[in-house]
Amino acid sequence: MTKTGKRLKQAYQGVDPTAAHPLEEAIELIKGRASAKFDETVEIAMNLNLDPRKPDQNLRGTVMLPHGTGKNLRVAVFARGDRAKEAEAAGADLVGAEDLAEKVQAGTIDFDRCIATPDMMAIVGRLGKVLGPRGLMPNPKLGTVTANVAEAVKAAKGGQVEFRAEKAGIVHAGIGKVSFSEEALVENVRAFVGAISRSKPTGVKGTYIKKVSLSSTMGPGLKLEVSSIAV
Repeated sequence: MTKTGKRLKQAYQGVDPTAAHPLEEAIELIKGRASAKFDETVEIAMNLNLDPRKPDQNLRGTVMLPHGTGKNLRVAVFARGDRAKEAEAAGADLVGAEDLAEKVQAGTIDFDRCIATPDMMAIVGRLGKVLGPRGLMPNPKLGTVTANVAEAVKAAKGGQVEFRAEKAGIVHAGIGKVSFSEEALVENVRAFVGAISRSKPTGVKGTYIKKVSLSSTMGPGLKLEVSSIAV
C-alpha cells in the first residue's frame, strides 16, 4: 500500500462514511484528521436536483467567501491604456492585449482567473477553445467582463469563488484551508451554500439540495446533515 493509501485509511479510522454529520462536527473531524505536510484545502461537494443541460436548470455564479479561500489566485486581465494600469495597480498578475492573447494561444496559461474589458472581447473571443474547457473564459454574468477591472481583480484576490453545476448536477469548490479556524470554515460553508440556494434555477422542482459532503485534500469525505447548513 502506498503512503497516500495508508494515510487515507488511517484518516477514515473511526469514521462511518455512511453517517451524516452536523456541519460543526464535520469540520472538527476534518481538521483533526488532516495529516499532510502541507495546508490541505477543505472542499465542498453538493449534489443538486438539476440537469444543467436544460436551459432553465443551468447554474453558474460567484460568491465572496467571508474568510477567503487561503489560495493566492493568479489573475490575468485583458485591457489597454488606463484600464490596464488600473488592473496592474489592483494586483493583477498578468495584463495585456494582443501580446497576452498570443501567449495564451501558444499554451502559456499560468493564471487561475481571467478578466477582460468589454472592448477586448473581440480578441478574447478567439481564445474560446483554449480558455473555455478550463473554465477561464471571461463572462459578463460572472463579473469577469467588466470596465471596472480593479474591482474584479480585488474580488478575485479577496476570496471570490466561481461555481458551476456539472453534468450530473454536482457543484464543488474549495472553501478554505484546514489551518482556518472552525468558525471561519463554518462561515465560508454557509456563505457558499447560501449562494447556491439563492441561485436555484427556475426549472428545478422538488428537493433542490440532495446531498452535501466535505473533505480535505488528503482526508476522508464526510456527509453533512443538510438541515445543519440550511440558510
